[in-house]
Amino acid sequence: MSKTLVLAEKPSVAKELARVLQADQKTAHYYEGKNYIVTWALGHLLGLKMPEQYHPQWQKWTFETLPMLPTKFEITPLPKTGAQLKAIKQLARRKDVNQAVIATDAGREGELVARFIFDYIDFKKPLKRLWISSQTDKAIKAGFAALQPDQNYEHLYQAAMARSEADWLIGLNVSRALTVKYHDSLSAGRVQTPTLAFVAEREQAINHFKPQTYQTLQLQTPYGTAALQPNKHLSADAAQKMAAQVNRTDFKVTAIDVKTKHEKAPLPYDLTALQQVANERYHFSAKETLNLLQRLYERYKLVTYPRTDSRYLTTDLKATMTERLNAISGYSPEAKKWAAQKQPVIQTQVFNNSKVGDHYGLIPTEERGQLNQLDNDELKIYRLIVDQFLLLFKEDHVEKRSKVTLQGGQFTFTFTYHQVLEPGFKDDQKTAPLTLKQGASVKGQAVLKQQTTKPPKRLTEATLLAQMEKYGLGTPATRADILEKLVSSGLMKRQSNELSVTPKGTQLLDLVNPSLVSPKLTAQWEADLKSIEQGDLAPKTFIATMRDNTVRLVKEIKGSKKTYKDPNLTQKKCPQCGSRLREKQTRQGTFYVCSNPDCDYRRRKDPKVTNHRCPQCHHKMVLLKGANGEYFKCQHCGFTEKPQDKKHSKRMNKHEEKKLLQKYSPDAQEAAEESPLAAALKAAMHQDQ
Repeated sequence: MSKTLVLAEKPSVAKELARVLQADQKTAHYYEGKNYIVTWALGHLLGLKMPEQYHPQWQKWTFETLPMLPTKFEITPLPKTGAQLKAIKQLARRKDVNQAVIATDAGREGELVARFIFDYIDFKKPLKRLWISSQTDKAIKAGFAALQPDQNYEHLYQAAMARSEADWLIGLNVSRALTVKYHDSLSAGRVQTPTLAFVAEREQAINHFKPQTYQTLQLQTPYGTAALQPNKHLSADAAQKMAAQVNRTDFKVTAIDVKTKHEKAPLPYDLTALQQVANERYHFSAKETLNLLQRLYERYKLVTYPRTDSRYLTTDLKATMTERLNAISGYSPEAKKWAAQKQPVIQTQVFNNSKVGDHYGLIPTEERGQLNQLDNDELKIYRLIVDQFLLLFKEDHVEKRSKVTLQGGQFTFTFTYHQVLEPGFKDDQKTAPLTLKQGASVKGQAVLKQQTTKPPKRLTEATLLAQMEKYGLGTPATRADILEKLVSSGLMKRQSNELSVTPKGTQLLDLVNPSLVSPKLTAQWEADLKSIEQGDLAPKTFIATMRDNTVRLVKEIKGSKKTYKDPNLTQKKCPQCGSRLREKQTRQGTFYVCSNPDCDYRRRKDPKVTNHRCPQCHHKMVLLKGANGEYFKCQHCGFTEKPQDKKHSKRMNKHEEKKLLQKYSPDAQEAAEESPLAAALKAAMHQDQ
C-alpha cells in the first residue's frame, strides 16, 4: 500500500499530526501508520553555505577577499542535525512512499525549511502543501482534505530564498568589512542596523534635552476644567497677573459645538500588535511573547497561527463563531451566554478577505482547553487574545461630545463635555446630558499649574516594534529575532523595559554606510520581497540589486577615514603575547579575551562560583586556575583544595551499585577480612529486611 510522507517543522507538531493521522508506530525519527509517515525537521536542517565552503580563500578575513559574491548560492546541512536529515532522505526513497506533504509553518520561513530539505534530497515525487491557521484536530483534518500542489507556493519559496540570499550578501560582507577595518566584531544588517538607529535617535534626543519650567492657566467651572485658548506656556509673573484678571471677569457661553462619535471595537491582534500590548502591560520581550504564543498554538491548540500580519478574518469563519464561543465558555460567562443565543458578530467589518494575507488575525480556536494547564505567562497571553475576540460581539461605543467656548473680556477658555449615549464595548455607564445653554453665564476660578517639560521617553520594545512596522522593517515573524540579535551582539541593551544603544552600537552607526542606517532603503527591499511573494517581481532582479549594493557598501567601508575606539578594551595585558585584553559577555559570564586575533588567551573576569562546598565553613567555593592547574578556593575562610579526579569522583550508576552489593553479599564473602564498605552495606540490607 502506498503512503504519504508528511514533513512537520518540529517534533511536537509531528506528534500531533501523527495522532490525528493515526500514525501510531513511533521510531527515533518518525511516526508511521497505515497511510502516513510523519517526520520532522528541527527548525532548519540546512542553510546557505558559509563563505569558506565556496572558496578556501574566503576563510581569511581580509579586504582582498571582499566582496564575496557566490556565482550560485548552495545549501549545506547544518551541524548536529545530520541524523534527522539522513532519516528523511531514506524515508523519501522508500518504494511505498508515493508523495510528500509539506506541513511546516504556513509562511515564508516554513516554506524555506521544507523546500531546502526536499531540494537537497532531490525529491522527484509529487509534493503537496498543508496550509492551516490552527492546530486543532478539525483544522488538521480539513487541511489534509484540501491539500494544494506545492507549485502554488513557488513565489513564497522564491521570496524566502531571496531574503536568505540578500541577508547573506549584505550581512556577511558588511559585517566582515567592518570587522576587518576596525579590528572588532561589528555586526550590521539590512534590517537590524536601521532598527538600532531608531534607538540611537531617541537616545540622542534625550541627551540633548533641556528641561524648561512654565505655568499654565486654567478655569475651574462647575461643568469641568477649561483650558486657555490659545494654550500658552507662561512665566510666573505673567501667569499671576492673568489669573488675577480672570478672577475678576464674568464668562458667558458663546458657542457649543456638538458631535456624536461612534467608536467601533478594536479588531483582533496580529502578532506585532500583541507583542506591543504584552510589552506595555507585562514587560514581555517580543521573543518571549512569540514563544508563549507558539506554545498556545502548538501544544495547547487554543489560538490560531501566531506569525500573522493581519487583524482581519476571512468570511468563511463566520460559521465557526458559535463554536469558538463555546470553546471559551469556561473562561467567560459572556461567551457562554452568547454561544447559547448564537450571538452573531456585531463588528462585521472584521470579515474582509481582501485584507487577509497568508493568515487571519489571532483568535481562539474551537478547542476547549484546560486553562489550569497553562502557566501564569501563557494565561496572560491567552487572556489578551480572548478578551480582544469577545469585543467583536459588542456594540459600538457612542458618545456625544460638546465643545463649550467660554468668553470673558480678552480671555477665551474651552472644555469638552463627554456624554456616554451607548457604553457598547467599553462597558462604562451612561452619563447625564450637558445642561448648559448658549448665552448662559458661567462662574469660574483661575487655576495655575506649574509644569516642567519632560524629555522624550526611551523606546520600549512596544514602541520600537511600532517603528519597525511603520517603516516596513522585517516581518512579524522576524522582528523578535532581530531585537534579540541586537542585544546579544552588544549593540543594544535592555534596562527594565527600556531600550538603549551601547557605546559600541553608537560607534557602529557612525561607521556603517549611511544608506544602511536609513530605514527607507531597507523598507524598499522588504517591499520588493513582498512583490516577489506576490509574483510581481523576478527574484533575479532583486538579487542583482543586492549584489550591486554589496559591492557599493564594501567599497565605501574600505575607503572610510573614520576611526573606532573599542569600548570593551581594557588596560590589562595578555600574559601570552602582551596585547590588551577585551571584555566579552557570554552566556557563561564575562571573560577577558586577547585582542590579538592570532592569540587564543581567555580567562574569566570574575571567579566562577561552583556548587562545591567548603569542608570547613560550608560556603560555595570558587574555581580558580593557577600555575599548577585548577583549584577550589573558599572566599570566606581561604581554604583551598584540588578538584577530585573526575574518573574517581563519578557517581555510581544502578548497575555498578548492583555489582557492588553482589560482591559483598553473604554468598560472596571469600575475603579474609571484611571491608568497612561491605560491612556498612550488609548492615543496611539487614535493616531493610
